[in-house]
Amino acid sequence: MELGITKEQAEKLLDEYVKDSITKLHMIESEAIMQALAERLGEDVEQWGIIGLLHDIDWDLTKGNSSEHCVKAEEILRQAGATDFLIETIQSHGYSMEEIPAFKDKQRTTIIQYCLVSAETLTGLIVASALMQPDKKLASVSFESLKKKYKNKKFAARCNRDLIAECEKAGISLDEFLALGLKSLQAISDKLGL
Repeated sequence: MELGITKEQAEKLLDEYVKDSITKLHMIESEAIMQALAERLGEDVEQWGIIGLLHDIDWDLTKGNSSEHCVKAEEILRQAGATDFLIETIQSHGYSMEEIPAFKDKQRTTIIQYCLVSAETLTGLIVASALMQPDKKLASVSFESLKKKYKNKKFAARCNRDLIAECEKAGISLDEFLALGLKSLQAISDKLGL
């Protein structure tokens, strides 16, 4: 599981390619959940964090053309020294999405791929839940509340529940995953301003 990119290099890439503050926070949130998943699964916490941190590295460049999202990432990452493993893992969160023709017939097949797509999708549900609180704080979101919001498909409707549920393909129950994700973001709430 060599990545070819260190944590320091990943942070530099983030600063270079991601100018939108909301996207940057989303990537930091994804890093936190991926680190927690790595710890839970006995994997390399730093490496999994790097994957979460870099997963949307091309988002600012492809916002106007979603068919290129995850595709342009390869060029950025390869130029930075990324391994095929890192590139493929990051691209996997775009697999089977109709708006990305290059990946529409590809399927996620590994635990880390299931974890990445679940983690990066869950961030939206958790942040939306925090923003619904009177104080707009992650600390005010309970597991029970998050679970109800997950079941209510009208809440944060753009958060694809099927992608979040891919955590189960990695051997982690939905309840455990929701709790782990919430706890991960609550732990970095100061950094997120939530």
